[in-house]
Amino acid sequence: MNSQHNTDIALKKSLIEKKLEESGEKQRLEEYLRQKLIECGWKDELKKYCLDLIRSKGLEKINLDDLVEELLPKGRALVPTKIKEDLLARIKTYLENDSDYKRLTGY
Repeated sequence: MNSQHNTDIALKKSLIEKKLEESGEKQRLEEYLRQKLIECGWKDELKKYCLDLIRSKGLEKINLDDLVEELLPKGRALVPTKIKEDLLARIKTYLENDSDYKRLTGY
C-alpha cells in the first residue's frame, strides 16, 4: 500500500508540474517568488552568507559544487514561512480552478 501511495503522489506531482508549465503559471509563480524574496531581503542575506562562506574557506579551497551544497539548505531555510504559505495557496487556488486537473485527479 505504501508503494501505491508513493506512486499516486508522484503521479499527481508530475501532473501538477505539467499543468503549471503548460499554462504559464509556473513562470508567473517564479516571478512572484523572485520579487517576494528580494522584498524580504532573502537575496541579500543569502549573498552575504555566500561571501562569508567563501572568505572562511578560502577562494582557492572552495568549488562551485561545494558552494551550492552549502547554499541550498541555507537558502531554503531562509525563505520566510509566510512566503512559502502564500505560494502554496496560489498553487492550490490555481489547481482548484483548473477543470482538467480536477477531472484527472478526482478533486
